[in-house]
Order: sequence, then structure tokens, then C-alpha cells
Amino acid sequence: MKIDTKSKALILLSVVAVATLLGGFALATYATDSGQENSNNFEVLPPERMMMLGTCGGPHGRMRGQRGNGFVEVSEEYKENVINIAKNDSDVQALLNDGYNITNVRPIIKTVVEADGTVVTKATSAIVMLEKETTGYASVWVDVEQAKVTQIVILTRTVIEKS
Repeated sequence: MKIDTKSKALILLSVVAVATLLGGFALATYATDSGQENSNNFEVLPPERMMMLGTCGGPHGRMRGQRGNGFVEVSEEYKENVINIAKNDSDVQALLNDGYNITNVRPIIKTVVEADGTVVTKATSAIVMLEKETTGYASVWVDVEQAKVTQIVILTRTVIEKS
């Protein structure tokens, strides 16, 4: 059986394309594997839930505010200050009156390198997490320096059963 030049070129091109795809998959798999086991038992969340919770997409689902192997401790005074700012907002008051409860305060930590090389780390804002039973979640962004709520994101869950 004789194979013409066009067929040989097509077969060679197909082999190169398949090899490139397999190499890309292998490289992507190798690049995302840190070689360490996930001993932290962090829950890996879908991207939309991570955005709502204010978490970053770091390795093993680490949350914003976590440094190294431990968490940043947040003082009760900081939490109270953030909660008081949030409670002074009329939209947050409406959520609380609607049955939402404050479940967590997550600082957003900002690190700035000044012109002289000085490194300043500050929690200039925070996210207040609210929950309403199992049907609603809200994230309230609070600018601590300006003492105001800048954004509210509400996710609701509605279950429709069909038979």
C-alpha cells in the first residue's frame, strides 16, 4: 500500500497536534501540583462562592487574612468597630430586620511599600458576613477608614421541587 505525500503530511500533523495537546495537559497538571498534601482540611469552594465570601483563590482554598501556617487574629474591638459601621447603614439594618444574622468579620489586609522602603500593613476594610437560615447569604464590604459600607452582595437560594 502506497501513501501519498499529502496523507503523510496530514498524519504527521495529526501526531504533532495530539502530542502538543498531551504535553499541554501534562504541563498544566505538573504546574498546579505543589507536591504537598492538603493537611489543612480547607474546603475548596466554587469561584462564585469564593467571590461572595471574600476569599482569595490561593492554594488549598486559603482564606484572605491567612499568613503562612496560622491565621491573623482579629481583636474584638476591631470586630465591634466594623459591625457598628455596618449596623449604621440602612440597607444592612433592613437585612438584619429581615432575619439575617452576623456570622463573621473578615479583615481585608493591605500591605503597602512606601517610597522609603517602609512596609506598612493595615486592615483598612473588612467584609461582614451575614446569613439567613440556609436560604440567604450576604457580604457587606466596610471601609473602616471612611466608616461606611461600600458594597453589599446578597445570594439567595431557592429550591423548586418538581415531581
